[in-house]
Amino acid sequence: MTPAERERLLVRILDALSDPRSAMAEGRPHQKAKGQAIDMLTLHFGSTGRVIYLAEELAVLYPGEDVFVPDILAVLDVPQPEDDPRMAWVVADEGRGLSLVLEVLHQGDRNKDLVVNVERYARLRIPEYFVYDRLRQQVHGYRLPAPDAQRYQRIVPQMGRYSSAVLGLDLAVSGGKLRFFYGMAELFGSADLIDRLQGMMDDLEARAEQAQAQAEQAQAQAEQAQAQAEQAQAQAEQAQAQAEQATNGLREALLAALQMRQLPVPEEARSRVLSCHEPATLQRWLLRAMSASSLDEVFSA
Repeated sequence: MTPAERERLLVRILDALSDPRSAMAEGRPHQKAKGQAIDMLTLHFGSTGRVIYLAEELAVLYPGEDVFVPDILAVLDVPQPEDDPRMAWVVADEGRGLSLVLEVLHQGDRNKDLVVNVERYARLRIPEYFVYDRLRQQVHGYRLPAPDAQRYQRIVPQMGRYSSAVLGLDLAVSGGKLRFFYGMAELFGSADLIDRLQGMMDDLEARAEQAQAQAEQAQAQAEQAQAQAEQAQAQAEQAQAQAEQATNGLREALLAALQMRQLPVPEEARSRVLSCHEPATLQRWLLRAMSASSLDEVFSA
């Protein structure tokens, strides 16, 4: 592509993105549904190591076609960069088209998503196309029956789930939301994982406080009656073991949170976590790990 051709291409993309009809928002429900979907997919493929490129509202240009901006797109066998420099997916430059498109329909143009796009994406030979009709709580799935086909076939749901060969996942509406399933397991987003870690932390904190109270009570009993010292010592040792168990739980939760946030944990940092015996310090680090962008933020004073 010559510099002049690229300049004309960028003008077309900017014109399309600045078109009020193309940029019309469908409100917070629409944005939230897209955000939750891309979050779940990003976490899943990041943990499985599968090579797939995901993007939200990225302009796409096929040769000889008008620019379009899918809610979510996926391209197989393309790595997901940490800092994505792409301003658009230009098929002529990338050497490949999209593998899947997912549109979220709320208050937008139903004819565009359910008729026009079905014909257009099939003509562009995008293997799979899904529409999450949030307003009516439905999923519509389409798949090309062959690589050279230009007309979609509807994906027939099985037990309410729509299978995606591209993603290796099933899509379904559950609890008023679009959900993804990997076999029998439902995918969770960042908010779900944070809630689970928060619940784990609360439980471990309560157990640590209870164990500490038991240790203090056992020590008081030992001082009050020498005759009961042997029994009280046994209770104190048991309580201390429970406190250490709870502390170990805090350490494991912290290391799990760092892994979820994809923060590298060198041996020095791991040793610091494993050698810490202060539940309050571990709890403070764990809270920071849920939002920190670096280890320095986690372990800062």
